[in-house]
Amino acid sequence: MLYETSPTAIVIFAAFVLGVIGFSFFLGRKGQSAQGYYAAHGEIHWFVNGIAFAGDYLSAASFLGICGMIAFHGYDGFLYSIGFLAGWVVALLVIAEPIKRMGKFTFADALDSQFNSRGIKLAVAISTLVVSIFYLIPQMVGAGDLIMPLLGLPHAAGVLLVGVAVTLIVVTAGMVSTTWVQFIKGSLLIFFCGLLTLLILNRGLMVNAGRPGAANLAPQVKTVCPDGTLLIDGKPQSKEHDLRPVGTILALPTRYAGQTSTGPLGPLEYFSVLEDSTIITWSSKKHADAEGTHTTYSPLERKGTDLLKPGGYFKGLVTGTLTDKLDFASLMLALFCGTASLPHILIRYYTVKDQAAARKSTVVGIAAIGCFYVLTLYLGLGAMTSGALDPTSSNMAAPLLAKTFSNTLFAIISAIAFTTVLGTVSGLIMAGSGAVAHDLVENVLHIPLTDREKVRCGKVAAVGLGIVAMALGILFRNFNVSFLVGWAFNIAASANLPSLVMLLFWQRTTKQGITAAVTVGMLASLTWILLSADTFEKVYGWSRESSLVPFSQPGLVTIPLGFVVLIVVSLLTQKNQPTAS
Repeated sequence: MLYETSPTAIVIFAAFVLGVIGFSFFLGRKGQSAQGYYAAHGEIHWFVNGIAFAGDYLSAASFLGICGMIAFHGYDGFLYSIGFLAGWVVALLVIAEPIKRMGKFTFADALDSQFNSRGIKLAVAISTLVVSIFYLIPQMVGAGDLIMPLLGLPHAAGVLLVGVAVTLIVVTAGMVSTTWVQFIKGSLLIFFCGLLTLLILNRGLMVNAGRPGAANLAPQVKTVCPDGTLLIDGKPQSKEHDLRPVGTILALPTRYAGQTSTGPLGPLEYFSVLEDSTIITWSSKKHADAEGTHTTYSPLERKGTDLLKPGGYFKGLVTGTLTDKLDFASLMLALFCGTASLPHILIRYYTVKDQAAARKSTVVGIAAIGCFYVLTLYLGLGAMTSGALDPTSSNMAAPLLAKTFSNTLFAIISAIAFTTVLGTVSGLIMAGSGAVAHDLVENVLHIPLTDREKVRCGKVAAVGLGIVAMALGILFRNFNVSFLVGWAFNIAASANLPSLVMLLFWQRTTKQGITAAVTVGMLASLTWILLSADTFEKVYGWSRESSLVPFSQPGLVTIPLGFVVLIVVSLLTQKNQPTAS
């Protein structure tokens, strides 16, 4: 059995979570004013903010999702890492200093800095909420996946636990506690992933993970009956993840003939040995009949060379199918453009004192994030060959890898992953609460708020967003978290990037152009996602073939559409207002 609740794991996990919440209460006294609650008084040191950038950005998608995609599909999962990191080039060269100069609390402040337009504030506030909610979903899904093996609780309980914890963090001290939570968990995540990578290299590669019978190659059938009863191989199960562990080396290269282990390997040697090995991965296939939905998990023998080259997941890289190629190109474009458009990333620039600090914190963030993404390749491949994969959940690859070394390391990695979720979700809820209190209530509805009332309004909004996030985290539980984050990046890039770039570099941009671009980009990308084959299959339960759009990732169409709409509308409305300077 893959999962067994450990008292040690529970103690370590509880210590991490309670420590984070306690620290938030301790910092609560620093977030009583609006400037303190939403922007930490602009007093965060640039190095701390840079590591907090990493903590904010290295979400459940980066840690759980990417490691899982590499473990199940090989090299293609690493392309998410490349796309996520490349987006920081845009943030550094284009966004960092101007966003600090133009804004005060929220992203809407920056876009509206030259216009004082209610339309801009309304459109950007709604866009911020939509992006934040779509980014919240994978974090909550990842939290639920972590809680099931660690505490023996159902997925929904894990989602509720993280929702309550994050709400407490946000309402106690706002951006001050959020920043320090992200700094701590970013530092711990990079350190322990580095330690786990060293352990992987020291162990090397082993046939059947060095344990006889570690990978049983017989297919397993998971059945969900109409009454909710779970069967595995026809037998009732009390826990959803009581499946045999899978994922192992079947044969090492010929130079290791007669050996079951390579012994310690160097960082580059690890790849060369893996390339010449034969590896067992797993495939799944769904069947539906009158008794319920059946999923068969079957062994799949693959060469290491095939797993270390493109095409294992993104079929458009090797097939001649135009829609597959467009889907991949659209995803990469969204990842590249989305980073500089994420509201919870942009508001972090308001926590430092000046533009130079904003630039330096971005450089620190890039260095920390880049280091982590290199480590994900070793973590994913280590999980692939560990003999400890859960075929039903790609999101649990990294924690289960840690468990092959010790239960204590499993508990620490799981607790850090959970605080990773806490940090990212708290940043997202901060962005959303600012959009509600500062942008919608004060600037759009013109309801006068005192400093204390603005903070109280933000806290109420945070509670509401937390409830929405919990509900959606339960609904979308069957998705890989990296895949879900791709949708959030598509919406952010489509709605926000065209207006931000054009405002900085085209003087003829008008307030009507910005309002139209944000609105059209957001609605077009959101509509495309809701009509995509992946949503039809995994959310609605309909056939993929009935989808109304040719591919699932909208960015290739909706990002250029945002630029076109802004240019056309700005040209048509140029005479109605002075040129922005």
